[in-house]
Amino acid sequence: MTDQAAHSGVVHLVDRQPQMTGTELLTGLVPPPQFDEATFDSYRSDPAYPSQQDAKQRLLAFAEGAQPVKKAGLFRRAPKQPETKPGVYLDGGFGVGKTHLLASIYHAMPARRKYFGSFIEYTALVGAVGYRNTVDLLRGSDLLCIDEFELDDPGDTMVMTRLLGELVGSGTRLAATSNTPPNALGEGRFAAQDFLREIHQMSDSFETIRIDGVDFRQRALDGHAVTLDAEEYARALSEREPAQTVSDDAFDDLIRHLAQVHPSRYIRLIEGLDALGIRDVRELTDQSEALRFVAFVDRTYDAQIPILASGRPLDQVFSEEMLGGGYRKKYLRAISRLNALSHASDPELRAAGAPGEAQTPVQESNA
Repeated sequence: MTDQAAHSGVVHLVDRQPQMTGTELLTGLVPPPQFDEATFDSYRSDPAYPSQQDAKQRLLAFAEGAQPVKKAGLFRRAPKQPETKPGVYLDGGFGVGKTHLLASIYHAMPARRKYFGSFIEYTALVGAVGYRNTVDLLRGSDLLCIDEFELDDPGDTMVMTRLLGELVGSGTRLAATSNTPPNALGEGRFAAQDFLREIHQMSDSFETIRIDGVDFRQRALDGHAVTLDAEEYARALSEREPAQTVSDDAFDDLIRHLAQVHPSRYIRLIEGLDALGIRDVRELTDQSEALRFVAFVDRTYDAQIPILASGRPLDQVFSEEMLGGGYRKKYLRAISRLNALSHASDPELRAAGAPGEAQTPVQESNA
């Protein structure tokens, strides 16, 4: 046990063995805390990009609109009226407000049963309870919001497409975004063609709504994650308020533990934390370890938990080979989030408006 562990507010994630039922997993499918109050009114569109206001109006109409048109019977002709597609796909670059708008749909739609989760959360649900049980749990829901639909894993994409097809057939409406890289403007900026190609069996169910704009988080990639030496790390943990709960784990121990916990339960690993402490960070070279860490970072970011870290800078945790591979988008998104969360742990940087310190609802929208 480290000296820091003696502090009353310090816990170890490796000691936690979270368990969750399918019903509990469903209960967690809601917008992240930073979007608890996200509405169409709080979305501040940029006048320089008219597509933002246009998207806002079209999505508001989707949230308040009628259900999709039902097909006519065998011997009846359906009335001629504009078809309302059961799904909308928000197509735009990183940091233009897609997640804020997705959460606005969730809050505005008068649905009895509605769910909001990332692509990873839905696939984790399938992995935890099985495909058929997932269909049974979600069947009959009015709305499914899928944030950051992953396009780089053919297996997961096929499972998700099949799942959505079954749910749409039972009357569920869909709203989705897909992952775009948080790096240079213009690179992979719009992903509609990729999205529709990968879900070709469902492509006719989605109306594409394009959102132009400037990446508000671009500045977050200009610097590096905050890294502490051993003495600074120990002091940061010991100086936390007594009422606060902080975790303290060696990086290698945490990575090994993540392999023993299903990704659907990562949210329970960090439950109740005011800050996350990771000692002796090193570069990851194993793809499976890296992808599990990405999923863990996503849950930590959703919960807006600051990170204290020593060792290698967190923005350098993924090897160059990984950053050049097929999961590049995931790693770049994780780097941006690690950068922001490490700055969020520094009171002086937060006071100065450091990366991760949201200034407007739009800036909170798509990290």
